[in-house]
Amino acid sequence: MELRRPRLRRPRGRAAAAAAAALAVLAGAGIWTATGASGTPAVHQEDRVLQMPGAKIDTSFFTAGGAGKKRPAVLLGHGFGGNKDDVRPQAQKLAREGFAVLTWSARGFGDSTGDIGLNDPAYEVKDVSRLIDWLAQRREVELDAPGDPRVGVTGASYGGAISLLAAGYDKRVDAIAPQITYWNLADALFPDGVFKKLWAGIFFSTGGGCKTFEKQLCEMYERVAVSGTPDAQARDLLAARSPSAVGDRIKVPTLLVQGQTDSLFPLGQADAAARRIRANGAPVAVDWIAGGHDGGDRESGRVDARIASWFDRYLKGDKGADTGPAFRVTRTGGISSTDGAAQLRGATSGSYPGLASGTRAVALSGREQTFENPAGAAPPAISAVPGVGGGLAGLSSLGVGGLNIDFPGQYAAFDSPKLKPGIRITGSPTVKLKVKSSGDDAVLFGKVYDVGPDGKRQVLPAQLVAPVRVDGAKEGRTVELTLPAVDHNVEAGHRLRLVVAATDLGYASPTAPGTYTVSLADSTLTVPTAPGVKTDPAGVPWWSWGLPLAGAVIALGLLVTRRTTAGAPDPELAEVPLQITGLTKKYSRSSDRYAVRDLSFRVEQGQVLGLLGPNGAGKTTTLRMLMGLIRPDGGEIRVFGHAIRPGAPVLSRVGAFVEGAGFLPHLSGRANLELYWQATGRPAEDSRMDEALEIAGLGDALQRAVRTYSQGMRQRLAIAQAMLGMPDLLILDEPTNGLDPPQIREMRDVMIRYARGGRTVIVSSHLLSEVEQSCTHLVVMDRGRLVQAGPVAEITGESDTLLVTVAGPVADVLADKVAALPGIGAATRTDEGMLVRLAGATPTELITELIRLDVPLTGVGPHRRLEDAFLTLIGGSG
Repeated sequence: MELRRPRLRRPRGRAAAAAAAALAVLAGAGIWTATGASGTPAVHQEDRVLQMPGAKIDTSFFTAGGAGKKRPAVLLGHGFGGNKDDVRPQAQKLAREGFAVLTWSARGFGDSTGDIGLNDPAYEVKDVSRLIDWLAQRREVELDAPGDPRVGVTGASYGGAISLLAAGYDKRVDAIAPQITYWNLADALFPDGVFKKLWAGIFFSTGGGCKTFEKQLCEMYERVAVSGTPDAQARDLLAARSPSAVGDRIKVPTLLVQGQTDSLFPLGQADAAARRIRANGAPVAVDWIAGGHDGGDRESGRVDARIASWFDRYLKGDKGADTGPAFRVTRTGGISSTDGAAQLRGATSGSYPGLASGTRAVALSGREQTFENPAGAAPPAISAVPGVGGGLAGLSSLGVGGLNIDFPGQYAAFDSPKLKPGIRITGSPTVKLKVKSSGDDAVLFGKVYDVGPDGKRQVLPAQLVAPVRVDGAKEGRTVELTLPAVDHNVEAGHRLRLVVAATDLGYASPTAPGTYTVSLADSTLTVPTAPGVKTDPAGVPWWSWGLPLAGAVIALGLLVTRRTTAGAPDPELAEVPLQITGLTKKYSRSSDRYAVRDLSFRVEQGQVLGLLGPNGAGKTTTLRMLMGLIRPDGGEIRVFGHAIRPGAPVLSRVGAFVEGAGFLPHLSGRANLELYWQATGRPAEDSRMDEALEIAGLGDALQRAVRTYSQGMRQRLAIAQAMLGMPDLLILDEPTNGLDPPQIREMRDVMIRYARGGRTVIVSSHLLSEVEQSCTHLVVMDRGRLVQAGPVAEITGESDTLLVTVAGPVADVLADKVAALPGIGAATRTDEGMLVRLAGATPTELITELIRLDVPLTGVGPHRRLEDAFLTLIGGSG
């Protein structure tokens, strides 16, 4: 979770002179470092501590390219609980895009001193104006006027709020791009007068405890946390530090990025900001991403690129820059069969629809219902859980129920009929309710479920709930409840279910027991549909462009091969198919998260090497680096002694089946292979096609159109394509995906036949039983690191589990007796006999005890299948 602070107006006239004089107070030694990958401009980083009133602010300044070049500046803020180092990767990317970027650790975070003021205008906001003063003195920064740099501000959460506040307090700010942040902090933490206790508690704990905040903030939090009810003084304190307090002054181009899985700062916060800023006459675009503070996919790569384009347009003045649509929402279109990740698609509109566009009335039915608020408000209902809800919300978008619990007797429910047709909800549904309470007021929580045809399975979109405090409920009140803004598709045949509950885990409810009576004041649920928002069409079929593109890439690679030197070969490795040393690759959007880290192993001729690891272990990244498709950040790959890089000539000795192959479905298998080989530009006689086809075993199917092939035949054709030219090193990434057991067995035979002539095969797979049967050696990876490497027999042979076989079946009583022996961890009956896990005892001691028990032994030996070994290795890797 992150929050932001306001900024000051830029000084004018005498104020400008005073600001320049204030710069003399800013002190600290700067340290320059330069980093740059091959082929990219070096990024220069200057670290400096600036003295501000009451605090020292730790900063980093990034530029790339010519020293004399003037460029616009970008201030990049970090999230709450973080520091400037968290945003270094984005800062470096923006620097390479031609911006001068300044990051800083806000007061109370990282190496900066001072109290946390939640973007206090008197401190954090003024700090930003002083940073703008500092930028105005830099020779690298483009100026609009003396003391007035061309500058944009961006950041997420805490950094997003400071973006908005900077634009409201300092007129020198020219464009902003706030992400997943708040417009009114009081509304975010005290929605409709209800205390969001779980997020507030996490917020103050993340800041280092109440005492690390300004005194009045600490006192406010403790007062509200004890009473469970926010007072007017608390609301005024937070509202005064919110962008909404200066909303009428924010008149610069604004890109608002907000999260759909966000119970801290929901979509309504960005909606309020968009409406106010647009009313000021400024350009505004709104982007609803899949993730948020509750987790999920933050779409960092796409969002970072859009922010860079936004600044290209409004800071550099590039009118051709694509700033994207006025409104975009990310929708989930299913689950990838390859890696299990949610498949995301955008939906766009030429104008922002708001939260109430294209409303549709959905009838609700249900009698007046009475339910209880339990003493102590426990047990509470469960909707969003901070830090967990993102994954659950992702499931909800796919129609899978998340972690949502409503306890019987603590809620009322009203159902719609089955929908015909279905409906896409985009915005905030509303409903009118009649509420009565046994006490003076009531606190209720409204949510809308998507209920399946069976009436049992119910999904809570984005896991979100809307609280409402009803004052004077003892006399009866009619209230309009605005439900959480979501983008969710309800299929035909499903129902909508409105639930009004007395409690919720994330919020404070009255601790005194009470009775609530709720009925429908209007038997309709008003649902926004945003008809102008259209889901982007799916791409054209991959096969229509995949093969021609592959041919073009290969041809380009051959041209590069002729012009690129790959460094001197190592003669001592001339007969070694592969040696990897210290291989490292970071994720493109992170400075400290690694896809592959310090990986080293060696593969000899004739080996069939299995590359194993769970999803995210770094297997495919390693293979892509081995193929020269991506560059490593560190380390070295040598194939037959030659260093690997894009276009390295030695890659002609490598064949690969990575991430599938593109075939033209109307052509025969043989015609596809011939076309592929022609695209390489190599002589036809070098293809050794007949030899490759014999190993692949496709037979007469080669003469048929590929569209008639089964999945197994397509896979074998792809392997045959990789084997063309009979490369000395063959790389296969998940070659058995989608195959049935007989087809998997055939694929195993293909790999073994290929390696039989002294060639080498590397296969990445998640099918452990197949790897155990087809591979001679293994490399086990987890979280980018090497866990273990060696022969299959060596890795599977080490075990603390023994297989005990006896004459006849093993009785349960015998297994229980063995399990109770000293030094024995467990004893389990199996079809083979009994598996005994040693927990201190030696095999000799076990045998002695078995003989003492008159067990008719026929054998005792190690038992460890590859699956056991793999799970043990991964479980102990980190």
